[in-house]
Order: sequence, then structure tokens, then C-alpha cells
Amino acid sequence: MDKLSVKGLALGLGAMWGAYVMCAGWTAAFGWWTPFVNALGAAYIGYSPGFVGGIIGGVWGFFDGAVAGIIIAWVYNWSMSQKKSRR
Repeated sequence: MDKLSVKGLALGLGAMWGAYVMCAGWTAAFGWWTPFVNALGAAYIGYSPGFVGGIIGGVWGFFDGAVAGIIIAWVYNWSMSQKKSRR
């Protein structure tokens, strides 16, 4: 199996998590997902229910998801290199 693209997984995961967090912030303005947004707002400065809060959360979510993608790809690629060296 080939190695995972670190940049590709970082951008993909960052875009998906950022969009999810942004949409959750927008829907929380109507009363849905409010506990989730309030809990995540403790970590993401400026994230709150509403349009602007959703945008801020989307930016935070993109960077958070990108870092997670980088870590996941590095760990996967490292573990696959260890598996190949055992053969």
C-alpha cells in the first residue's frame, strides 16, 4: 500500500471539519446543536451560535482538522514503514 498524502489528508480533513463546525454554528442560531457549539466554544475562541460565530468556528475547525490530518497521516505512514521493515 502506498503512503498517505500528508497535505491531501490535512486539507481534506480540515475542510470537512471546518464546514461541519461552521454549519453547526449557523444551525445553533435556530436552537439546534446549541450544546455542541457551546462546548466547542470553550476551546475555539469567538465560536458561538450565529453567522459570524459560525465563520470563526469554521476557521478554527479548518486548522484543527488540518492538524489532525497531519498527525493521522504521519502515524499511518510511520506504522506502514515499520510493517514493511519487518518483512
